[in-house]
Amino acid sequence: MEELVIRDADVVDGSGSDAYRADVVVDGGRIVSIVKEAAAAGCQRPKARRELDAEGLVLSPGFVDMHAHSDLALLRDPDHSAKAAQGVTLEVIGQDGLSYAPVDDRTLGEVRRAIAGWNGPGDDIDFDWRTVGEYLDRLDDGIAVNAAYLIPQGTVRALAVGWEDREATPDELDRMRRLVAEGMEQGAVGMSSGLTYTPGMYAPDAELTELCRVVASYGGYYCPHHRSYGAGALQAYAEMVALTREAGCSLHLAHATMNFGVNKGRAPELLALLDEALAAGSDISLDTYPYTPGCTTLAAVLPSWASEGGPEQALKRLADEETAERIRHRLEVTGSDGCHGVPVEWDTIEISGVNDPALAEFVGRTVQESADRRGETPWATARGLLLADRLAPTILQHVGHEENVRAIMRHRVHTGGSDGILQGAKPHPRAYGTFPHYLGHYVRELGVLSLEECVAHLTSRPAARLRLPDRGLVREGYKADLVLFDPATVAAGSTFEQPRTLPVGIPHVLVDGRFVIEDGRRTDVLAGRAVRRTAPA
Repeated sequence: MEELVIRDADVVDGSGSDAYRADVVVDGGRIVSIVKEAAAAGCQRPKARRELDAEGLVLSPGFVDMHAHSDLALLRDPDHSAKAAQGVTLEVIGQDGLSYAPVDDRTLGEVRRAIAGWNGPGDDIDFDWRTVGEYLDRLDDGIAVNAAYLIPQGTVRALAVGWEDREATPDELDRMRRLVAEGMEQGAVGMSSGLTYTPGMYAPDAELTELCRVVASYGGYYCPHHRSYGAGALQAYAEMVALTREAGCSLHLAHATMNFGVNKGRAPELLALLDEALAAGSDISLDTYPYTPGCTTLAAVLPSWASEGGPEQALKRLADEETAERIRHRLEVTGSDGCHGVPVEWDTIEISGVNDPALAEFVGRTVQESADRRGETPWATARGLLLADRLAPTILQHVGHEENVRAIMRHRVHTGGSDGILQGAKPHPRAYGTFPHYLGHYVRELGVLSLEECVAHLTSRPAARLRLPDRGLVREGYKADLVLFDPATVAAGSTFEQPRTLPVGIPHVLVDGRFVIEDGRRTDVLAGRAVRRTAPA
């Protein structure tokens, strides 16, 4: 007898088709049968060792977080309710060009310092891997939800070239090609870049194109955080489209927003650019989070030259009065490339987390507010905080526009990505609320998307991008990564004031046919594993 029958569920199967009533039978980690309208037809109903009454609940495929920063959280926190409770059954990590494989002893330490604001310093982690394959093997020891990995181009460049702003030599480019090929062979699904973060931002387009050729040869995709989401946003999007077209590589645009005052109401221009490229044959997708503020590190807004050479060099420049004044002028007057070419507005930058508890007074306040309280300039406050916390502070940037958010999420190649940073005392609520916020606010309350459309955006569409032949749909033979939610009540519990509050209306989540959330509570099940690249047919 099979393990589980989910009885009388309203199945929204991920295809975008209308919902239907069915009994769904799960066994051995897969969906083994779907009996539609069993009760109404009066037919023999399937039996199993366990029955779950799903009356009033929607059954859908598990949600895929196409942009996650859980690279260490998956290892550190077996509970991981931040994602499991949202119905996320697969996260794509290794984002924004910086993560922890491939590395050597030198670059591991450098990367840990550079992205401590995203993932914590990692003092509680045994970094017993160096290659992509070894990291994926570590995930296979058991994690809360599944994870796929993108090779981080910035980490690759740090390993082959260093943190200097210069072109790679032919030998260094060959080494980067080999590192990307090895990562793809070991199971990565593609490559990411952070082109406003050092050292990835120092790569010229020709170098990125060569690495994308390698990714394409393995059937992977390129996921860039491109060179500007502000003053040069449309040009930066066009650059990525042209680059991947030349390389013959699929493109997935990370957190595809149009931010800052210069881009208010300009989402239709971005979508027209993408539609033209799609019509010409480009393979493009994108992800967004359903909120207006962004989230990154405070150090990320610095001009690129200030971070050349790595974190220690950046700290030395900040400590030098003359150099610090040059940084201030670039930030406040001309606009730095780290701040997307827009002069910084300190009243839009809210400190969301620090590593040093002694600096907790800054959390939850904008830089401008803290400066006013301290009787100093905003730059003095920001500089002092960067030095005291050794570049670790994270920030919310209140620079988005609701009309852009809604327009982009309607697009036919859109997928969901939380971009959730789990560090800090007051993280962005998207880390805990992205997927229920889509379903509750943008589907039920605003009607921006239909329920069937939204589920497709969050399930089958990302599974197709990841080339996963047995995930993303409720189909017989598919993996039983499933979510049961109440469409009348599902909502994000997280807010900007209480960002770690778990969602409501998602009573059950299954990974590999096993309950990781049951009756609204996290179980002790660690059914997640590394999801490795599937070779193209």
